[in-house]
Amino acid sequence: MKAFIDDWQQTPERNKEIFLRYKAQLERNDKIQLEFIPRPGITYSLRAAHTAQKTRKLFAMIDVIEDNPRWLSVCFYGDMITDPEGQGDAVPGGLLGEDAVCFDLEAWDEERVRYVEARLDEACQSAAQE
Repeated sequence: MKAFIDDWQQTPERNKEIFLRYKAQLERNDKIQLEFIPRPGITYSLRAAHTAQKTRKLFAMIDVIEDNPRWLSVCFYGDMITDPEGQGDAVPGGLLGEDAVCFDLEAWDEERVRYVEARLDEACQSAAQE
């Protein structure tokens, strides 16, 4: 993952900054395990799992979509979060075969970045009770 991050050039959209912000948020909790799955030319996935989870392998997936410029898709199991403002997209079978809610971030928007941060916290709390 270090090589991927080091090679990723910052763009005006600031998507690298968003990715690093979410990664740091997840790393602050010692009960969260991160797995990085590179698929060069397609996506680079950061998957977050809680040590208390028993039925699912993760609670959040942050995909860096290989495009020009790169953008992020942050997905959660649909039953692990709320989306009070309806900012996410429902994706049937979209997260390891289960229904998901995904948030696409194509450029920095502080309000949207914070909104997804709140969903990360919410999903983590749900995962801890799974």
